Amino acid sequence: MVEILVTLFILSVGLLGVASLQFVSAFSNADALHRSQAVQVVQQFSERLRAVAAPSLNGTGLVVDNQYFIDDVYNFATLTCDSGALPHACFCLAMPASIPNCQQNQCTATQFALFDGYEVSCAVTSAAPNLSISLTCDDNNLLDGDSCSAGSRQQIMVAWPVVNWQNQQRVLNTECNANKDTPHDCVTLDLTL
Repeated sequence: MVEILVTLFILSVGLLGVASLQFVSAFSNADALHRSQAVQVVQQFSERLRAVAAPSLNGTGLVVDNQYFIDDVYNFATLTCDSGALPHACFCLAMPASIPNCQQNQCTATQFALFDGYEVSCAVTSAAPNLSISLTCDDNNLLDGDSCSAGSRQQIMVAWPVVNWQNQQRVLNTECNANKDTPHDCVTLDLTL
């Protein structure tokens, strides 16, 4: 009888270990999925920026429209959803009226920047609803009319919230957590046009 109890105890400890491994692998898989999806979106957005870049009027090199560097262009910041559904279902299944449709119409560079911001935001939220995207610029010439002058370093960032589990503290990247209230991880791509 004692042998059966010892066997059951050992079996239960082993099953708890397997359950713990399953729990840890679920978190690791989710993090890896966010990272790979973020890398794809960042690469696609960098290709979009290269495709719309035009020669600068103020220097040697390429620039994109100033609208690309306004935060409200991304992550549906200017749109509202009454249904309470996830962002992709709210905004991407049908194009909102406030977004210019540059697939069927001629668009100005500013309108195309709004359209591009919308398209990239849809790509991000279709990958995972808690991903967010941003584009910033370390402008090397503040005196010209460009938000990001020719030759300036641009940074595309896709970020997502992370949680600590099993009392293991993550080492957070300060770049990913600037102006964030909760811990985030991110993928960044530096780009010079």
